[in-house]
Amino acid sequence: MGRMAAVGTVGALAGLGTLGQGLIAPALASSKSQGASQKAEADLSPPPQKSSHVLMDRPTDWSDATTYNNFYEFGTQKSDPVRHAPGRLKLRPWTLTVDGLVGKPKTYSVDDLFQLATLEERVYRMRCVEGWSMVIPWAGYSLSHLISRAQPLGSAKYVEFTTLNDAQMMPGLSSRVLEWPYREGLRMDEAMHSLTLLTLGMYGKPLPAQNGGPVRFVVPWKYGFKSAKSIVRIRLTETQPVCSWHLSAPHEYGFYSNVNPSVAHRRWSQATERRIGEDSLFAARRPTLPFNGYAEAVESLYRGMDLRRNF
Repeated sequence: MGRMAAVGTVGALAGLGTLGQGLIAPALASSKSQGASQKAEADLSPPPQKSSHVLMDRPTDWSDATTYNNFYEFGTQKSDPVRHAPGRLKLRPWTLTVDGLVGKPKTYSVDDLFQLATLEERVYRMRCVEGWSMVIPWAGYSLSHLISRAQPLGSAKYVEFTTLNDAQMMPGLSSRVLEWPYREGLRMDEAMHSLTLLTLGMYGKPLPAQNGGPVRFVVPWKYGFKSAKSIVRIRLTETQPVCSWHLSAPHEYGFYSNVNPSVAHRRWSQATERRIGEDSLFAARRPTLPFNGYAEAVESLYRGMDLRRNF
């Protein structure tokens, strides 16, 4: 197949041709478990900029988004990140190094990152490769702002992301489920796309530890595992990076991992999904959209590619 069999709509989005995606004021539900302590944090100041471009999907409740996720460095159960990360992961001090094939390598503190560009709140769909989904109001700015400052060399074709690898903070590193540290990668044009978000917050608050604080990136048209959490290094390379899940099971987790309902995982279908917080286990699953609903914005990146082979 030359491209995805069906071209998904961007749903109820307006104005995807402008920088970024929709913004709406998040409706915060009362938190539960250890997620409640995160709600007490001060809001981002200044608050992220709002926009008239709105994703009409209802945001997932804060309590679900902060207590049901995958972060294997803290364990393989959905409840492990919120049980372990807030008390163990130290979000300050923290540095993020940008290097490799760049003219101006630099190491940034978290405060540097907050000052680098104006924060925007973008409400993105998030589709997990396991078949469930959420809608999350992230806060950040296009990753291209950070990469451009490093002055990429003409030989840079890919971007590699490396996450924190600290066994004292991260009990899950004792597991052999993956090779540590966790690594992910994008092609340069994917990394520089305006929708790819360097993320410093969610729901108007600093990014919680269990969701990849203090800094992660988010690529909304790819399966969630591509959006690496708690990153410490961004390296520009000429060759395709080794990615942790692809290294673990290359026939199940491809380098691109674009959301594609036409290409099943080897162990389950990707045609439908369960929206966390809205659909019960017994409710009808909703259809999954090609590129997670962002086809109009990103399908041109893959024109001419066989997306069944380059999954």
